[in-house]
Amino acid sequence: MQAFLKGSSSISTKPPAAKEKGPAAGSSGESKRLKPIPWVEKYRPKNVDEVAFQDEVVAVLKKSLEGADLPNLLFYGPPGTGKTSTILAAARELYGPELFRQRVLELNASDERGIQVIREKVKAFAQLTASGSRSDGKMCPPFKIVILDEADSMTSAAQAALRRTMEKESKTTRFCLICNYISRIIEPLTSRCSKFRFKPLSDKIQQQRLLDVAEKEHVKISSEAVSYLVKVSEGDLRKAITFLQSATRLMGGKEITEKIVTEIAGVIPKETIVELLSVCGSGSFEKLETLAKNLINEGYAVAQLVNQLHDAVVESEDYSDKQKSVIVEKLAEVDKCLADGADEYLQLVSLCALVMQQLTQNT
Repeated sequence: MQAFLKGSSSISTKPPAAKEKGPAAGSSGESKRLKPIPWVEKYRPKNVDEVAFQDEVVAVLKKSLEGADLPNLLFYGPPGTGKTSTILAAARELYGPELFRQRVLELNASDERGIQVIREKVKAFAQLTASGSRSDGKMCPPFKIVILDEADSMTSAAQAALRRTMEKESKTTRFCLICNYISRIIEPLTSRCSKFRFKPLSDKIQQQRLLDVAEKEHVKISSEAVSYLVKVSEGDLRKAITFLQSATRLMGGKEITEKIVTEIAGVIPKETIVELLSVCGSGSFEKLETLAKNLINEGYAVAQLVNQLHDAVVESEDYSDKQKSVIVEKLAEVDKCLADGADEYLQLVSLCALVMQQLTQNT
C-alpha cells in the first residue's frame, strides 16, 4: 500500500508503469484467445441471420432490429433448438458489444430467482432509463431487455410478482421468457407476451451445421456417422455438436464412424436389442438373467434401453397388438420407477420377465 502511495505522489513514475502494462495486457489477451472453447459456444450464432430453421422468430426480430418496437417475448420448445442463442444474438445486434452488458440482464435457473429477486433486482434494473444512442453512431432502441432463461422452473409466486413489473416498466424494459414447457408458465404472463414455438431442427439442417463445424475443425467423419449423429441427438443441435467434439477427441484425428458415435452417445447397439428380444422369446430365465447382468456391467443405462426397446417393439410386426400394449404399459411403469430412483437391475429383470411371458404364452 505504501509503495502504491509513493508511486502516486510522483507523476514521473506513471508513464513507465502504463508502458509495462501494455505488453502484459496484450499477452494475457492472446492467452485468453488461445484458450480452448467448447464447440457449442464457439459456433453459437453471432447474429439473427445465422439462426437456423426458426423462420417466424427470425422475421419478427429482424423487423425489430430495423427500428420497429420489440414486444415482450416468450420462447418455448425442446432443448438445443436455439432459444437462448436467438435472443442473445438479437440483443448483441441491437446494442453492440459496448452496451450489451449494461442493457441486458440475463437470469438463468442457476441464479436465485425467487420472489425477492424479482421484486428487487429485476425491478431495479427495469426502472433504469436507457438512451437511444451507441458509440458507433447506430440507432439503439431506448429500452433494456431482461432475459429469464428456464422460466418454467420459477415459482408461481415469482411469476406473479413479474406481472405488474412487465406492465409498469413497459416504456423502458422488454422481457424475454425462455422455457421448455409453456404449460408451467402462468396464464397472466403468457397473455402479456408474443409466443414463439421453437421446432426441433430438421435432419437436413442439423446435418448441414454438423458438416460446417467438421469442416472448420478439420474433422474426418463418414456420411453414415453424420446421419446417425442426427438420429441420436433427436433434434437437439447442442447435443449433436457435443457428441461430435467428444468423438473427435476420442479418435485423435482418425475418421469418425457410426460405431464411435454409438459408443459416445451411450446408445445400445441394435444387435444387443435383437439379442435381448430373442432371449426373451427362448423362455430360459437363466439366459435372461445372465444377459441382464451383462447389460448392467457393460454400463448401459436402462432408461436408454427402455426408449430403444419401445421403438423396437412398436415398429415390429412379429407381435400382436395385445402383446405390444402390455409390453409398452410395462415400459411406462419401468420408466417411472427409474425416474423415482429404483434399482436398474431389478427393473430390467422385471421388464424382461414380462416380455418373456408375453412372447412365450402362446407357444
